[in-house]
Amino acid sequence: MLVPLDFSDAGIYALQASRKVADLFEGSVTPFHSYVPVSDIPGPDMFGLETVPDSMGNSQEIENIHKEHLQEFAEEHVPVERLTEPIISIGNPSRTITEAAKDFDIVVMNSHGRSGFSRFFMGSVSEKVLRTTHVPVLIVNKEKQLKSINRIMLTTDFSEHSKEAFPVTKQIALKTNAHIELTHIVSFDPSNRDKPEDSVVTMRRQHLHVLAKEEFYDIGDMLETKLIISSDTPHEAILNENLNNPHDLVVMATVGRTGIDYLMMGSTTSNVVRHVKSPVLSINPKSKPDADE
Repeated sequence: MLVPLDFSDAGIYALQASRKVADLFEGSVTPFHSYVPVSDIPGPDMFGLETVPDSMGNSQEIENIHKEHLQEFAEEHVPVERLTEPIISIGNPSRTITEAAKDFDIVVMNSHGRSGFSRFFMGSVSEKVLRTTHVPVLIVNKEKQLKSINRIMLTTDFSEHSKEAFPVTKQIALKTNAHIELTHIVSFDPSNRDKPEDSVVTMRRQHLHVLAKEEFYDIGDMLETKLIISSDTPHEAILNENLNNPHDLVVMATVGRTGIDYLMMGSTTSNVVRHVKSPVLSINPKSKPDADE
């Protein structure tokens, strides 16, 4: 696991979550930190980037200092036998995390929950990583701590993309004996039409049952299907369901939406990560590198 840290207290929750996953899968935890030399960017504070003054010394000295601090910080929350050598990188955090993630099975990171104009203008580092990284990303923070895993919400829109989240969810459920709720949202706009016709609801419910049998036939009663009919947007419906029936983990796929359409609308996954009170594991099926990359 790759665990990006900025030395803030929020990183504690990412380390605690990574320890939980490492214990489940006999894995290792690699602390990661990225910074930008102050001479490399004009007005860095306005972009929310951590910078290191040139006066601190050469790059090797800076890297050694950061590695030492990173190791000490990580050892406070993860057993030494689970830790590997920290990685220090220079550059934009989201880009360096995405690049480093190619050599790992999962990224575990905290979200500071940035909001308002700064988030609209830049997006948070975690949201950028969600859209660009090649491996699953687990997002936690103080409100979304990963503790015991007994109930998992797994969302699907019946697309092939959403199926990419199925195998990892099944692996987690088998390791933890957790119950999976395979959830589909039927969303409608009440200003334009009434509730969906019964035939539509019946068809969606049948599709959900067939999908469950095809993809999860080998885990028996560890899975149930749930169809939610809501006049809310998909992410609001997921949020409401999670608030009313808290889950230990929410797993969903994202298509890695980018550009103007993302800035104007946002993706369902990013909205869920921003507001839901459970840890979120995101799988980005469209961000897999090409064979020649």
